[in-house]
Amino acid sequence: VKFLSGSLAPAWRCLWLLQCGCFVNQGGAPDLSLGMKYYEGRRTIDGIMVTVDGEPLDTRYDLGQFTDLGFEWSYEGDSPRQLALALIADCIGDDDARNLSTVFMTRVIAELDNDWQLSEEDIRREVRSIRDAA
Repeated sequence: VKFLSGSLAPAWRCLWLLQCGCFVNQGGAPDLSLGMKYYEGRRTIDGIMVTVDGEPLDTRYDLGQFTDLGFEWSYEGDSPRQLALALIADCIGDDDARNLSTVFMTRVIAELDNDWQLSEEDIRREVRSIRDAA
């Protein structure tokens, strides 16, 4: 599984997934047997929830605080950048998170649907792509 997306992804999003080499797995559920981390964001009646392997993702305000409002996605801004920072820090490390959060927010976080899933490999692949482009 390379990229997991909400089941109601619009046609342009599906095309983007195919063009970037990402795939939606059959059945929509991650294969946890690979030992890889899985990240999920959902908008619920109680607000926004972002988890890593089912546990809340740390905002990592200790690394950088762009907002005190927590996480957001589907647009560019302070709360989406906070999500980018937290995802990269959890997956790859603090230095990469500080250095790459703005570009990652623009390329990945701003493009996420209301409900989304990313694997550790999705994040690592995008970070490699950002580094290669630099």
